[in-house]
Amino acid sequence: MNITIAGTGYVGLSNAILLAQNNNVIALDIIPEKVALINQEKSPIEDTEIEAYLPKAIQSGKLKATIDKEKAYKNADFVIIATPTDYDPITNTFNTKSIEMVIKDILQINPNALMIIKSTIPIGYVLETRKKFNIENLIFSPEFLREGKALYDNLHPSRIVVGEKTQRAQTFANLLLEGAEKKDVPLLFTNPTEAEAIKLFANNYLAMRVAYFNELDSYALATDLSAEEIITGIGYDPRIGLHYNNPSFGYGGYCLPKDTKQLVANYKNANVPNAVIEAIVVSNTIRKEFIAEQIIKQLGNKKIVGIYRLIMKEGSDNFRSSAIEDIINYLKSKKVEVIIYEPVLKENKHDGLEVIAELQNFKNRSDVIVANRLSKELLDVSEKVFTRDIFNSDS
Repeated sequence: MNITIAGTGYVGLSNAILLAQNNNVIALDIIPEKVALINQEKSPIEDTEIEAYLPKAIQSGKLKATIDKEKAYKNADFVIIATPTDYDPITNTFNTKSIEMVIKDILQINPNALMIIKSTIPIGYVLETRKKFNIENLIFSPEFLREGKALYDNLHPSRIVVGEKTQRAQTFANLLLEGAEKKDVPLLFTNPTEAEAIKLFANNYLAMRVAYFNELDSYALATDLSAEEIITGIGYDPRIGLHYNNPSFGYGGYCLPKDTKQLVANYKNANVPNAVIEAIVVSNTIRKEFIAEQIIKQLGNKKIVGIYRLIMKEGSDNFRSSAIEDIINYLKSKKVEVIIYEPVLKENKHDGLEVIAELQNFKNRSDVIVANRLSKELLDVSEKVFTRDIFNSDS
C-alpha cells in the first residue's frame, strides 16, 4: 500500500515506522527541520524504539519524509492524520483546525484516499466532519501509546480499534496488525462515535487512577502515614492491582490534561449530569497546589527551590502540560526563588527563571530539590530532595 502520515509527532512517526516495514510510507510535516532530521535517520523525538528502527526504515527506501503536500497525497491509498489537537479553553473543546486543513488538502489532491484520524478528537467529530465536507472516506482509529514508548506500543498493541464496521476498516486494521510483533491482538470494530468515546474514557480512567493514588498520598503525607504500605496493601487486591499506582505531582503530558477537559465538555454539551468525570480535573489541580505548599513547608527559612527536570517522565523529552510547570507558577506566586535543571533546554532562561546547565552547581545552589521522579543523580543529595516517587516508576 501507499500510505501517507500527516504529522510526525510521536503518534505519526511511530505509525510511519510501523507501517514502513511492509508498505511505502511518506511522512509529511510542515516543519522542514523535522523532515530533514527524519531523512537523515535521526529521530526528532525521544523514543528508544523509534531511534533504533528509523535508520532501517529510511535505508530501505520505504519511508521518506517531505514538506511537499502534492507529493505526499497524490498516490496515497491511505492517509493517517496525526496532527496535534490541543484543548482550547476558550471554546472548551479540542482545536481540530489542523485536521480540517489536512482534509481540505487531501480532497483537492486525492479525494479518493481513505483518511484515518489518529489524533484525539471530541465525541461525535467524525460524523459531524463527514457531513461538513460531504464525504464518507473518513474514519477514526484511536491510538493507545505512551510517550517515549510509542513505537514499542505500536509493535505490541494492547488492542486495535477502528471506528467503522466495513471491509476497508478491516483492511486498515490488518495493516497495523501486519507490522506488529505481537500477533494475538484483540481487534474491535465499532461505530465512529463509540471509537471516539473509547479513547476519551480510557484516558479519563487512567487520569482518575492517577488522581486517586495522589489523593491517597496527600492524606498519608499530611497525617504522617506510610503511603507505600497503604498502596501496597490495597494493591494486593487483584481487583485493584499493583500497577499505575505510583504517586506523582499530578498527571500531565500530551494526552491526559486535554482529554479529561474534553470529556467534561462532552458531558456539559450533552447536558449529562456527572460527578466523577469533572472531579478528576479538579483533583489534579488540588494535588498540585497541595504539593507546592508541602515544598514551601520543607523550604522553611531557606531560600532557593531547585526544580530537577521539567520533563514528565523518564525517556521523554516533553514537558508540555507537565504538572511541575503549574507547581513552579504557584511557587512564583508565593515569591519563592526557583532555579531549574533541565538538559533538554538549551537556553539559560525558562519562563523568566534561571536554568542551570551544570548538575553539581544546581545541587549546590538548591536548598530544596524538587523531583517528580527520582534519579540516581540525586542520591548524593537525598536529604535535600522533595519527591513523592515511592515505587521508582513512571506509572
